[in-house]
Amino acid sequence: METRLKLILSNPAYRTFVAVMDGCVCGNIGTLAYPSYVHDDPSGRILALVTLSAARRRGIGRALIATAEKDFAQRGVTRVALDTRLTRKDAHKFYESLGYERNGWRFVKRLRVNK
Repeated sequence: METRLKLILSNPAYRTFVAVMDGCVCGNIGTLAYPSYVHDDPSGRILALVTLSAARRRGIGRALIATAEKDFAQRGVTRVALDTRLTRKDAHKFYESLGYERNGWRFVKRLRVNK
């Protein structure tokens, strides 16, 4: 993770926000703002949202999403997307409660990389 985080933190298109409660890190959100092929304004993507299981249902996820959305707005992003697994029904309800709508399907393929 340290290697990945060094690369992410060195790229200004990415943002990482951390939630701290009682002096302990209890959550984080990672975002990306990027030019769009299909829209004139930049797009945003929430790449990761994590809260400690012991800290859930305390508004931390909502606060992290609000922080990310405020940062996106300041960067001119008007459209935000995120992915979540089909089996994560609670996550679907959470995102929908924040105004996110289901929109299409995601297809994934793993590629072989020659090293």
